[in-house]
Amino acid sequence: MEPSSLKNVSKTPPLLTDIQTLRKHARQHIESGAVTSGYAADRETVIKLLNEALATEIVCVLRYKRHYFMAAGIHAEPVAAEFLEHANEEMQHADRIAERIVQLRGEPNFSPDGLTARSHAEYVEGDSLKGMIKEDLVAERVAIESYREMVAYIAENDPTTRRMLEEILASEEEHADDLASLHEGLKD
Repeated sequence: MEPSSLKNVSKTPPLLTDIQTLRKHARQHIESGAVTSGYAADRETVIKLLNEALATEIVCVLRYKRHYFMAAGIHAEPVAAEFLEHANEEMQHADRIAERIVQLRGEPNFSPDGLTARSHAEYVEGDSLKGMIKEDLVAERVAIESYREMVAYIAENDPTTRRMLEEILASEEEHADDLASLHEGLKD
């Protein structure tokens, strides 16, 4: 039986700001660009998280590129092609993240100094084709958990960043699935 306080409770939609007020607010602090007074997240924390994600994507690009060039053996050609495809997609992720950092009035950190310290994923070279696939799969799994946590942290406070991270998360899950299939298909 439901408590009486929960009966007939309807969620009231938020009130919309009148047009004149919207226009007035838009003219205030125009130097803030896309960051308006309605931005509810902690902008500095979001920029820090995005710079960590940027570092992660760059490390992944570098690792995938090495694996692409170092892939050898009878099964190397299709696996190398997968490495290159993933490297290119990770670079697209990095570009999207850097663009969002700028939209939030931050500075994307592309400095190689401390890159691996900022990255959530490690740069592990791998000593065989199967070892390379394994290291890439581990890194994708790290990225998946990192992005899930960022999405949960941001929640409804920054829907644009959350949506971008969710799209990147979906891509990382696809990469992990591809790599898991490749890993299963190769013998030790």
